[in-house]
Amino acid sequence: MEATARVSALWVYRFAAGPGLSVSLRSRRIKKRPKQSKRGMSGDCPAPAGPGKGKQPGAPLPGRGAAGGKLGRSRKGKQREGYLAAMQSQTSGLQGIPTPPLAGVAPVGAVRGASSPGPQEPITGPSLHGLLQELGRVQHSRQRAAKLFEWLIAPISPQQFFEQSWEKKPLLIQRHNPGYYQGLFSTATFDAILRDNDVQFGVNLDVTSYVDGTRETHNPVGRALPAVVWDFYRNGCSLRMLNPQAFSTTVWHFLSILQEQFGSMAGANTYLTPAGTQGFAPHYDDIEAFVIQLEGKKHWRVYGPRDDTEVLPQFSSCNFAQEVIGEPILETILEAGDLLYFPRGFIHQGDCLPDAHSLHITVSSYQRNSWGDLLEKLLPAALQMAIEEDVEYRQGLPIDYLEYMGVLNSDVVDSRRGAFIERVQNLIKKLVDYSPIDAAVDQKAKLFLHDCLPPMLTEHERALSIHGVPARWEDGDVRDADIPIKKGTQVRLLRQGIIRLCNEGNGVLLYYTTENSRVYHKEEPKYLEIDPEFTDGIEFLLSSYPKYVCVETLPCDTLDDKISLATFLFEKGLLITKKPLVPT
Repeated sequence: MEATARVSALWVYRFAAGPGLSVSLRSRRIKKRPKQSKRGMSGDCPAPAGPGKGKQPGAPLPGRGAAGGKLGRSRKGKQREGYLAAMQSQTSGLQGIPTPPLAGVAPVGAVRGASSPGPQEPITGPSLHGLLQELGRVQHSRQRAAKLFEWLIAPISPQQFFEQSWEKKPLLIQRHNPGYYQGLFSTATFDAILRDNDVQFGVNLDVTSYVDGTRETHNPVGRALPAVVWDFYRNGCSLRMLNPQAFSTTVWHFLSILQEQFGSMAGANTYLTPAGTQGFAPHYDDIEAFVIQLEGKKHWRVYGPRDDTEVLPQFSSCNFAQEVIGEPILETILEAGDLLYFPRGFIHQGDCLPDAHSLHITVSSYQRNSWGDLLEKLLPAALQMAIEEDVEYRQGLPIDYLEYMGVLNSDVVDSRRGAFIERVQNLIKKLVDYSPIDAAVDQKAKLFLHDCLPPMLTEHERALSIHGVPARWEDGDVRDADIPIKKGTQVRLLRQGIIRLCNEGNGVLLYYTTENSRVYHKEEPKYLEIDPEFTDGIEFLLSSYPKYVCVETLPCDTLDDKISLATFLFEKGLLITKKPLVPT
């Protein structure tokens, strides 16, 4: 039987791309890309999807009048005709044969719409708009977050994801459903943001390119006006919006729910890339990344950590040269509606096909949220407590220890060295007895609450909150400004994760998120000093959530104290009532 040739989508991509298309840094015009440069990468590191730190130094593009090649439409048309003709010759008689994976590349964690040959069945689900409306009716905020995450990674179950992929290996979900994530963000939304908001280069938006092995940022100074931004894009530059949640209420709503799933900040960047270009060099990040393809297509390559030191790294890498990253463990073309997850430490790069732009949003979490990060808080506190409480930690070092300790003496055979090392080891072991583990966790929680986005209220929640009180100026006087909370008023916390009680010094502080900014750390941490007699009442509200409780049941000394506590928390946006308050 005659063997039948097969062609992969990635083969088509590579044939179409040929040597590649890139942006000329001299002329700001699209030109043919030379072969990959073998010189090493510069030291600048791309910012991960998250707070928007790690901005690149600007590399302004010279004027348009400089010399440089330009690839015209006729040449591009001829190139496309060439690879389409090649495709026809390769695929003659192959109708109905499934596209194979690229030879030699392991499809790590791939999930497709169907496993049978022929056209793939789309993976469907509720629209984002419908889902967010449905989640607004879920009483418990953690359950909202769980349902949203379940939708994000469908058809994979959260249990399967956390057992098999989380912090372990990449996961590819191909849905064959371009509209799955529709409504989250779009190029039209990006354009409207540029027109209606004070978007600043280097703060909210980066203009980037990756050509001939060189990654550069081309940020001018000042506001990112549409005419300037779109000129960069038209001439081959990628556009990275560092904090879309500050401008898009949908992205804000999405992330403010999802952050409770992880118990860690959920951030995002959007990436708009012209056809035939690449905006970033190969690198790894310090976050768990969920790449959500919104428009167009993008060719992705993901590489495993090169050694144990790059597994789950604490910080992002600088840029890598192509020749030092090895072969990809996953290579794919991500299309609208698809999702690609990879853990921190996995090197990755994405470039556009010659005939399609790409818009994706990377949702990130778990930055600096490891055991080591907790111990950075715990061990200094444990040592301080041990010094204060145990005289052994305050005893002086041996008078002659400098004679036999230190690197120069590391090979010296001396019984005093053994005794010294054993003493240090014993003191380190004893630190466990002085470790304020819960207090260190509270400090991590305090940092998380500072990182958090403020909750986005549904219309129903707004009517039940301080925002629903109809206080106003009318007919020359203040109307309906009283907050009529009484002993029979039923109240509950707005969300489970919006407050945290922390013992600090001789007092108790209540940290909260409702007054946070949508811009990362634009505001200082928000907290209230709480009198000790009110802490039981706050703990009662935490333990009762999501149930409503009557104000008179709060464990405070007097009814006035109960009403005062409820009124105070309501005014800060932390409590909602079961029914809208009616002014008296």
